[in-house]
Amino acid sequence: MNKAITDGLVLMPPAFADGLDVWSSGDGTPGSDTYAGSGTGVLVPADQNFGGCLEILKTQSVTKLRYMGETTILPGCYLRISAKVKAVGGALPSVRIAGWPGAGGGAQVPGLVETGPAVQLTTYGEVVEVSAILGTGLRTGVDMVWADAIYGHLGLDLTGPNGGIVRVDDIVIEDVTNVFIRDMMGVVDVRDYGAIGDGIANDAAAFEAADADAQGREVLISAGTYFLNNNVTFQNQVRFEGTVTMPVDKRLIFQKNFDYATYLDAFGNEEEAFKKAYQALLNYTDHESLDLGGRRIALSAPVDMFAAEGTKNTFATRRVIRNGQFQPITGPNWDDDVVTSQATYAASSPKTLTGVANVANIQKGSLVTGNGVGREIYVKDVNVGAQTITLSNALFDAEGTQNFTFTRFKYLLDFSGYDDLSQFVLDDIEFQCNGKASGIMLAPQGLTFHLRDCFVTKPKDRGITSIGGGCQGMMIDRCQFLSNEQSLLVSERKSIAFNVNANDVKVRDNRMMMFEHFCVLGGTGALITGNHLFSGDTQAEGVRKGGIIFTTPNVASTISGNYIDNNFVEWTNEHDATPALGAQFSFGGLSLTGNIFLSIDVADWFKWIVIKPYGENHFIHGLSVVGNVFRAINGYIDRVEGVDTTYADLDFNRMRNVVFSANTFHGVRDETLNPLSIVHDQATADRIWIVDTQPYLPFGGWARTVESCVTDGRVADENDDSVYDAPWMSPAYASDKTQFRVIWKVPVTGKVRCSVRMDNPI
Repeated sequence: MNKAITDGLVLMPPAFADGLDVWSSGDGTPGSDTYAGSGTGVLVPADQNFGGCLEILKTQSVTKLRYMGETTILPGCYLRISAKVKAVGGALPSVRIAGWPGAGGGAQVPGLVETGPAVQLTTYGEVVEVSAILGTGLRTGVDMVWADAIYGHLGLDLTGPNGGIVRVDDIVIEDVTNVFIRDMMGVVDVRDYGAIGDGIANDAAAFEAADADAQGREVLISAGTYFLNNNVTFQNQVRFEGTVTMPVDKRLIFQKNFDYATYLDAFGNEEEAFKKAYQALLNYTDHESLDLGGRRIALSAPVDMFAAEGTKNTFATRRVIRNGQFQPITGPNWDDDVVTSQATYAASSPKTLTGVANVANIQKGSLVTGNGVGREIYVKDVNVGAQTITLSNALFDAEGTQNFTFTRFKYLLDFSGYDDLSQFVLDDIEFQCNGKASGIMLAPQGLTFHLRDCFVTKPKDRGITSIGGGCQGMMIDRCQFLSNEQSLLVSERKSIAFNVNANDVKVRDNRMMMFEHFCVLGGTGALITGNHLFSGDTQAEGVRKGGIIFTTPNVASTISGNYIDNNFVEWTNEHDATPALGAQFSFGGLSLTGNIFLSIDVADWFKWIVIKPYGENHFIHGLSVVGNVFRAINGYIDRVEGVDTTYADLDFNRMRNVVFSANTFHGVRDETLNPLSIVHDQATADRIWIVDTQPYLPFGGWARTVESCVTDGRVADENDDSVYDAPWMSPAYASDKTQFRVIWKVPVTGKVRCSVRMDNPI
C-alpha cells in the first residue's frame, strides 16, 4: 500500500532549497514564525554530506522545526518521518522527530504523543539518521499514535544544551503501511511459518504454527500443494489458494468454517473433499452437521462411508449431512457384482448359509436369490474362515443344498462397513442416481436413521437398502422416490424404493413413483402415513404389483391417510423359515384407515388388499379396514381384497377380530363388510331359511358368527297367523360355509335383518 499512489496524497515536504518560508520554528500552524525570518536558521546551499541543507542555531530548550503544510493522517496509514543531521559546532544536542496533531477547525488534538525517540549527537561531522513512525493504530513499532488526528505539522526537535549548531538534510515523509499490512489485513500465511508446499515435505507443523499465531486472523494457504502427514485442526478461519493432500487416516478439521466448500477448496477434488469433510464430522464434537452448500458432488465410485472415516466401527451420536446432490460418473465402478455359489440351508439356523463355496468372493450387502428365497434377503456378514454367511432374514423353503446367486448393487453412499450406526440424518439431499447407481445402503445395525426432504431419483436397483437391523426406528419423511423404470410395463420393473428388516419404522408424507415395489417391510410396528404411492402403466388390464409388502404375519402396523394408486398392500410370511403355522402368531395387528385406493384400467381380478400365506393353517386375528375409499376407473373390479393361494389358503374357521366398515366403493362390483348387515325376505313358508352372505364377507370368509337377527315386520305361518316365537341360528352352512340358517319352530314367511361376521370377535 502506498498512499502517495493509491490516494493521490503528496507526503514529501519541499526541499529547504525551495524556500524556508514554509518551515516553522514554532508548531507549524498558520502565523507561527518561519526560518525565513527568524535569524536562527539559514540555508546552506552546498554541504559536503547533504548538498542543500538547513543550518540551525539552538537557542531554546526545545528548538523546533516544523513543516507548515498539513500532512494528511488517514486511518490505517502509517508514515515514517526521518532526517539526517550532524553537529558542526557548539554544544552537542539530542535530536528527535516531532509533530503537531491537528483536528478539524485547526484545533490541536490533546493528549497524544508528539515526539519520537531522541538520538544524542556525540561527534562533530558525524551524520546521524533520526526517525519515527506515526500512525492511527497502536501497533508494535509505532512511536506516535494519532488515532484522532486528521493532519499534522511534522518535523523535528533539538533538545539539550543551547549554543550548538546542527545541519539538517531535507525531511523525508514516506508511507510504510506495508510494514503493518500483515496485521491490518488479518491474514497469516502458512509459508511464513515454514510451509514448503511441494507436495512432499510434511507441512503439518507449519499449518499448526500459523493457526496458533493467527489469534482470530485468517490463515492463508497460499499457492502450492501441501502434504500433511499429521492431524491438523484450525481454530481460525482458513482461506485456500493452494491445496492439500493427506493420508486416509489423517484428519483436517476446520472449527470456524466447517462446510463442504472449504474442504473442496482444500483438496480440489469433489470426492476427496466429501470424504475428508465426513471424517471431520465424526471426529469433532462442536459440529453436528455438514452443509454441502447446495453443491453437486460427482462420484466416480461408491463412497465407503466407514473407510472414509476409518476408525469407528460404531457411532451413535447425532450427525447430519444436508443440502446437496450426489451423482455417479459413468464407469465400470457402478456395475453389479454377481457371484453364484453352492450353499446349504437349514431352518434350524434360519439366518445362516453354511458350506458356502467360493465364500471369499461374496460381498457383504449382496442380494440373495434362489429357490425358496423371499424378497429382499441380503448378506449381513461373511465369515470366510467358517465358510458361512449371515442373512438379513430367514428363507421360507430352501432346506438342503442348492446354488444361490449373490448380487452386489452399488450405492452412492454405502454405510455397510460399520458394525452399528445410529442417529444419522440425511437432509435435503438429492441422490441423482441416473439409472447407474443405487442410493443408500444402511449399516448392519443401528437406530433411528433418518431420511428427510430428500429426492432419490432414478436408482438403478434400490433406493435404500437395509442389510440387517440398521433400519430399526428408521424415519423417511417428505421424500420423493422416482423410478428409473417409468417407461417400462409393471411386469418388467425390478427396482424397489426401500426395504426394512427391523421394527418401528415411520414412513410419512412421501411420494413414490413407478417401482416394482415401493417398500418391503420385514419388521413390525410400522407407521405408514400420508404417502402417495403410484404405479401402473399403459397396458390395458395389465399386471399390477404390491406397493407396500409386509413379510411378517403379525405386523402391529398402521397404514393411514395414504394414496395407494395402481398397486396394493401385500401381506405375506415369506421371511419365515417354517412358514406353516406353528407356535408363532398368524396374520394380525394391521390397521388400514382413511386411505384412498385407486386403480385405472386394470383386470377385474385386481385387488388392493392381498394376503399371501407361504404355509398352511394361517388365519387372520386382527385386521381393521375402516373409512377408506376404493375407486376403480375405466372398468370394474370384482372386489377389493383376496387371498393369494399360490402356497396355501387361510383357515377360515379361526378368523377373529376382522373389521371392514365405513368404506366407500366405486367401480367395485362386490362390496366388502364385516360385520355384514343383511336382509332376508322369505316369500314361501319354510321352517329353515337359508341366508347367503356371498359376496360380501371379506376374503370369501365363512358366515361364522350371527351376532343378531331381528324380524322386520310381521312373520306369519302357513295359515297367515302371526308367529311371535324367535328363531335360532345355524352358522357356517353349506359346502363353502358362506351361508347360515334361520330356524323356526314352524314354517313361516316374513323378513329378517341379521348381523353376521366371518370371524369370532372375541
